[in-house]
Amino acid sequence: MDRKTALVVGAQGVIGRNLVEHLATLEDWDVIGLSRRGGEAAGRVRHVAVDLLDPADARDRLGGLREVTHIFYAAFQDRPSWAELVAPNLAMLVNAVEAAEAPGLRHVSLMQGYKVYGGHLGPFKTPAREDDPGPMPPEFMIHQLAWLQERAATRGWSWSAIRPAVVGGTALGNPMNLAVAIAVYASMAKELGLPLRFPGKPGAYDKLLQMTDSGLLARATVWAATDPRAAGQAFNIANGDLFRWTDLWPRLARFFELETAPPLPMPLDTMMADKEPLWRAMIDRHGLAPTPYRDVSSWRFADFIFGLNYDMFGDTTKARLFGFHDTVDTEAMFLAIFRDLRERRIIPWPNRHNKAAIEM
Repeated sequence: MDRKTALVVGAQGVIGRNLVEHLATLEDWDVIGLSRRGGEAAGRVRHVAVDLLDPADARDRLGGLREVTHIFYAAFQDRPSWAELVAPNLAMLVNAVEAAEAPGLRHVSLMQGYKVYGGHLGPFKTPAREDDPGPMPPEFMIHQLAWLQERAATRGWSWSAIRPAVVGGTALGNPMNLAVAIAVYASMAKELGLPLRFPGKPGAYDKLLQMTDSGLLARATVWAATDPRAAGQAFNIANGDLFRWTDLWPRLARFFELETAPPLPMPLDTMMADKEPLWRAMIDRHGLAPTPYRDVSSWRFADFIFGLNYDMFGDTTKARLFGFHDTVDTEAMFLAIFRDLRERRIIPWPNRHNKAAIEM
């Protein structure tokens, strides 16, 4: 068996955590998860706490990991503006790779997104293709890939770049978790006796969007890092379907046994700022897990997605042509995440005494 050791950078995020869980199911992989707060070892998975913005700490913590064969980079540091994102996010990638770069390193996988096409700036060409030109810098994803390509050219290992759409998963404490934000928003609407209104900008309700299931993303990431055909390539990775909130929103509302009402622009970052007392009351009333409000309130990111009043999707043909064919139904993905949040007692059941009937 060809044993491999993965170094997952950003192992506690919605992307990294699912990647760690997927790799842990594969018998030929050992896994080292990197994050600022670390984690508990389990089976073939161990964790390392490191401050990747500190080059000395990175060298101290990672320099002895000589067994690493694959680096999966999925870390992110948020900043108030696009331009301010470049310096810390490029520095973390550089510090991680330089510190962990061992003689046996084969591949570095870089997690990107549709920002490389300018999707965060305004209407852009859709479906976006991997060879489309990007926006004018600064854009940290573009700077990261340029550094990675230059480094790989002189070091003898290969690279791949993975470009998901909006990622759906259940990791808490993550600033970019749309599914958890929807689940908490809907649960609070239920608690207050309100219909579930789409809170986004005018024009956003009927635009075409795309999601990427975190499990599918993990499988695609490992595929691209291990299939020789995928070396030196970038790939859009998405569920395989497109949706409009006009169709999906009422279906999500039905899961929570909620009526809908006409969309109303409501910036959630503002509207939900005073809801921590309500959240605490819900925890007490419904016997929920004592989850801090900050860990379930991805309101700023939700506002960004709900504010996309232009189409946001990429062409995934290239990945299929190179050999990756997995698909996920987006509605089923959302409902599975909501069920998981209920089972973990993060959000309440609408009727705890009729749980089975609700889920049938």
